[in-house]
Order: sequence, then C-alpha cells, then structure tokens
Amino acid sequence: MGLTRFGAKSLQIALDKWGDDVMDRVKEIIVETASILRNEAIVRAPVDTGDLKKSIEMTVAPGGMSAIVHVGVHYAIYIEYGTGIYAVNGNGRKTPWTYYSQKLQQYVRTNGMAAQPFWYPAVEKAKDHYYSELRKLGR
Repeated sequence: MGLTRFGAKSLQIALDKWGDDVMDRVKEIIVETASILRNEAIVRAPVDTGDLKKSIEMTVAPGGMSAIVHVGVHYAIYIEYGTGIYAVNGNGRKTPWTYYSQKLQQYVRTNGMAAQPFWYPAVEKAKDHYYSELRKLGR
C-alpha cells in the first residue's frame, strides 16, 4: 500500500510511433494524474499529528513517462483498513489490547480503530482522470 505508478513501458513504445505532440501530452497526463492522486490523498488523510499528510510525496521519473506517489509512514495501512474488530473484512484482532499513548501520556485499552480510507478513494479519482484524458487522445 502507498505506492502507485502511472505510465508503462508499452505506452512508451507506442508513443515512439505517434510523435512528439502526443508524447508531450501523455507526459502531462501522467504528471496531472500523479498530482491528483497526491493532492486527493493529502486532502482525504485524517489528521492527528500531520505526519501522514506530510509523508505523501510524488516523484516524476526521468523522461516523464511514469510517476510515483508514495506514502511514507508505516501506519498508513492501519488507517486505510482499520484495526482490531473494526478492520475491513474482519481481518483484525478480535480481542482488546492495551498500549501506552505518548500523546495522552497514559495507557489506553482499545478494541481497534475504524478504517479511514484516504488512499484508494484518491487512486480511483486519479485513475478516472488518467483514462478519461487518454481516451481524448484517441479521438
């Protein structure tokens, strides 16, 4: 979770045949799509310390034919899918547990945390943009 790429080598091969104008637009679409994904994930990410939002980064590969959006914090998957009895698909721990909260400076007993999806809704929005824009090129 937390790493999504847009672009492909097969797309690069096809673009070599179509010319520079189309290639330039595809590169723009890839960057736009990655930007949409990054921005949507940041907007949708819940805030406690702000570290999750700050960890969402985008990199465009040399040549511009792919981009990577990455979530850097290790706990992002727990936010996306939930934990304990609230975990998506019932895959979480079934018994309560206790942990020490640095934020509260005390021990906390919990049954888990409900999912707060931020990544996959952002991926879906970015994917819609990507395919919509590529279809326009085919007209």
